[in-house]
Amino acid sequence: MADSEHSSSDDSFSDSQATEKSRQESELQFSEDEEALIIRMYNLVGERWALIAGRIPGRTAEEIEKYWSSTNSTSQ
Repeated sequence: MADSEHSSSDDSFSDSQATEKSRQESELQFSEDEEALIIRMYNLVGERWALIAGRIPGRTAEEIEKYWSSTNSTSQ
């Protein structure tokens, strides 16, 4: 009985990991208005992600920073 409970728990854990990964990928999809606001705010306050995120409902500083880093990488 313990084995079946453990197996079920593993399946559930794998499903939650897949769901979390999918959620994180979709979080990086920003609307055009959000993108424009991020750019304007960045030009005004720099890398103060918490301040920028405070202007965009439902977004965290981490999401804003990750978005900025992924779209404005300086790879040469």
